[in-house]
Amino acid sequence: MYQEGSLDAPMAPTPSKTFGPFFSHALPYDGDWELVPEGHPGAIEIRGRVLDGAGEPVPDALLELWMGTMGTRRILLRTGTGTAGFGRCATTPDGSYRFRTIRPSVPYMLLLVFARGLLRPMLTRIYLQDGPDPLLDTLDPGRRATLIARERSAGVYGFDVRLQGEEETVFLGT
Repeated sequence: MYQEGSLDAPMAPTPSKTFGPFFSHALPYDGDWELVPEGHPGAIEIRGRVLDGAGEPVPDALLELWMGTMGTRRILLRTGTGTAGFGRCATTPDGSYRFRTIRPSVPYMLLLVFARGLLRPMLTRIYLQDGPDPLLDTLDPGRRATLIARERSAGVYGFDVRLQGEEETVFLGT
């Protein structure tokens, strides 16, 4: 039997005894996946899943969708127009995520993926259509397809992120 304060007392886990980082703990915020409000003219949704190398869902990833150039590293704050250039979404237990946004002014949107086991976020692009593009033009058709969202229904696009393995998403340097 141990006494409170003795060296034999059980200790609560500390960050050094657990695996992390824990992105879903403090980073999500209300409406984080909504870059535009419901009913916004021209709104579209991007929906998909984050999958690991074995094709299993990643239930605790965090995704950031950036409209415009990432190089500026600025967040376009929500304005009176109800639009934002940045959104953040945690995945659900089945690895699903979604964003409501508008079509970008450039051919693609930027997507940052934060997940356990990654020392740095992974950067990729989401294209809503296949077409001539300096990056896409350098890729063979199979790799190219990993960057193109597919329209599932009117205004709803599917885009799965595969972190490794067959059909791994093309990732860019950050």
